Amino acid sequence: MYINKAMVYGNLTRDPELRALPSGAQVANFSLATNRVWKDQNGAKQESTDYHNVVVFGRQAEIVAQYLKKGSSVFIEGRMQTRSWDGQDGKKQYRTEVVADRVQFGPRAGATGGSSSFGSAGSSSASSSSKAGGKGEEADAIDSMPTVDYPEEEINPEDIPF
Repeated sequence: MYINKAMVYGNLTRDPELRALPSGAQVANFSLATNRVWKDQNGAKQESTDYHNVVVFGRQAEIVAQYLKKGSSVFIEGRMQTRSWDGQDGKKQYRTEVVADRVQFGPRAGATGGSSSFGSAGSSSASSSSKAGGKGEEADAIDSMPTVDYPEEEINPEDIPF
């Protein structure tokens, strides 16, 4: 059995580009930057940045194009894929990209304190965003959700039925 699984968390380097395939399916493309920090042999701090091309299809593509912009943080789960085509100069061109199965939004830049939350552009939030009706209503609904006040009483392990 072979495994092709990519998990990447980073920031968008440009706004997503939303296009439609000839079949009518939506596809969004964007680039993601990730940083890696380590110490070299002399103990000096080193940092490098890698850039990843990401492709998202279907309803997730529409959600990504609607809510994400350059600088947004996002967690991507998907698979690696390399495409090839003949370029205008006749040379073979290659592009390796992450084909996203799941897109999870990171904290928003303007969020304060504990109200920063992760939103997912997976199948469950895709259905809830279509119910929301308009652009931005889903994001406003998350901000206006009341906080849960948990009781201060102590839990007795003997009361747990399993």
